[in-house]
Amino acid sequence: MVSQNISMRDIYIARNRILPLARKTHLVYSSHLSPIIKSSVYLKLECLQETGSFKVRGAVNKLLSLSEDEKNRGVIAFSTGNHGTAVAHVARQLGIKAVICLSERVPQYRLDAMKQLGAEIVQYGKSQDEAYEHALGFQEKRGLVMVNPFDDPFVIAGQGTIGLEILEDLPSVDTVIVPVSGGGLIAGIALAIKSADPKIQVIGVSMDCGPAMYHSIREGKPMEVEERDSIADALLGGIGLDNQYTFRMVQEYVDELMLVSEDEIAEGMFFALDKHRLVVEGAAAVGISALLHDKVSDLGENVVVVLSGGNVNISLLTDIAGERYNRGDKAV
Repeated sequence: MVSQNISMRDIYIARNRILPLARKTHLVYSSHLSPIIKSSVYLKLECLQETGSFKVRGAVNKLLSLSEDEKNRGVIAFSTGNHGTAVAHVARQLGIKAVICLSERVPQYRLDAMKQLGAEIVQYGKSQDEAYEHALGFQEKRGLVMVNPFDDPFVIAGQGTIGLEILEDLPSVDTVIVPVSGGGLIAGIALAIKSADPKIQVIGVSMDCGPAMYHSIREGKPMEVEERDSIADALLGGIGLDNQYTFRMVQEYVDELMLVSEDEIAEGMFFALDKHRLVVEGAAAVGISALLHDKVSDLGENVVVVLSGGNVNISLLTDIAGERYNRGDKAV
């Protein structure tokens, strides 16, 4: 894939390539969300991937596409956490050295997870964009291969395999709701879904603390945004002013982008835990949050919510749950 066009063939190739290292995840019916929304709601459990997030799909597809020379040189990635963990995990499986650049905003528990996987960790800057600039210097100095967290055709095709699985398990799907940060996840899923039927809705959800893709689409070009702390920390970061793939694909294939607040995200996390006994991180809860707060209309009969990851600081999750239990909240 050397052009800026990513095809369904690329996604099918990715599915065959990633099978040994990335599992097909379950699509489960939500008996708790469905009566609230008055549609049949299904949860795509990417939070149960071995690395705790969907990112392993794109990482496997990218690293297995490298030449032997590139594998011998090693890889470098910049990340808010889940991508770095996925790259470190896959690199260890394949015997490839990995360097992960993180901003100082990345929580310690995410950093520790990458260290345990044998990656070399470099922290620099106050945002993912600053970490990216630092990673470019490392890449040039040490001859490493960059594994972009979203704006890479192999990564996008890897994430697109989720779309294939949704179509196979629920061919009658009407709406797919996906978390959005840099756009690799929603771009890949949307390509797969819209290639099957352009009438299926694909809706993206971000937190309202610095949603780069949301503002970029509104302005009609990639935009820089101020990065602020969020419990959906995996959605932090820009899309890159030199974005080559995901911005254009979101413009073309995604029907709507919307935002949820920090309190709404916390409610989505609590709902997943209280009703489904699922541990999901803030970034993964945004789709549930959007449904609980009537952010989406005209959903159709069958709705899929992608729960993108489960890598959350347990103390944060217990604080959220404890606060709501103590004040007598019910997860709807």
